[in-house]
Amino acid sequence: MTPEPTTPETEDIQLLDAFQHEVAVFARRAEQTRLGGYGAARNSMDRAAYLLLSRLDQEGPTGVKALAAGMGIDSSTVTRQVAPLVDSGLVKRTSDPDDGRAVVLELSPRGSDRLEEVRFSRRKLMSVLTQDWTEEERAQFCALLTRFNTAISDWQSRA
Repeated sequence: MTPEPTTPETEDIQLLDAFQHEVAVFARRAEQTRLGGYGAARNSMDRAAYLLLSRLDQEGPTGVKALAAGMGIDSSTVTRQVAPLVDSGLVKRTSDPDDGRAVVLELSPRGSDRLEEVRFSRRKLMSVLTQDWTEEERAQFCALLTRFNTAISDWQSRA
């Protein structure tokens, strides 16, 4: 029995099937390891906490609505996700200097230290996982992953 000849359409279907499979495997493995710690569970952090702390680190004190809009999620989701970060002292709630009635979220010194600890651990893990890659391959993978994440974000905003 001879295999069916491939066409550009079947090759594209095969590539897209392989691509979606690899994305699913990546998501599962990232969730299992939380990509958080190289050899130490104490350096792991759940995805929501990491993304919130990173955003606050990048943008400084931010209101809930602005934080939610910047992350492409609902304000109630931010409120729910930030509550344990406030309880654990990683994030501070303060009054908005422009509107005393509004609340601003800010990375605490403890939160900043914890975020740097996790970043260091993740950086080390990325280095180990890609140790046999060239600098160009790392840069290309990062650029393509960024492009992929942007495409997802754009698609979600249109949906």
